[in-house]
Amino acid sequence: MDTLTIKGMKFRGLHGVHEQEKEEGNVFEVDVVFRSYLSESAKTDKLSATIDYTKVHQIALDIIGGESVNLIEHLCFKIGNEISNSFPYHTKFDVIVRKLNPPLPSPVKFSEIRMSWPR
Repeated sequence: MDTLTIKGMKFRGLHGVHEQEKEEGNVFEVDVVFRSYLSESAKTDKLSATIDYTKVHQIALDIIGGESVNLIEHLCFKIGNEISNSFPYHTKFDVIVRKLNPPLPSPVKFSEIRMSWPR
């Protein structure tokens, strides 16, 4: 099995449980790690035989930039489900969502959730 990683996609979103987070927003970072057989795309050099980064990026952008939610767990779940629907032949993957600089009493680099598909 091969691995394809899309790492460090950054987006601004209005997510969190605190009112300040919903008004001012925060930066979120998304990684997606696919585990799939990619020999067909390696042999043919055809985008249709692999994972289109543009589509994955657009899914994450639409969800992070979309309706405000409370939890990064919910964002991660929504992104993963949409990727699963868009790439049914690449069913094993992880989605990692980080909230950079979460509002805590002392400095914290990020909070992070990782979920795996299939669920």
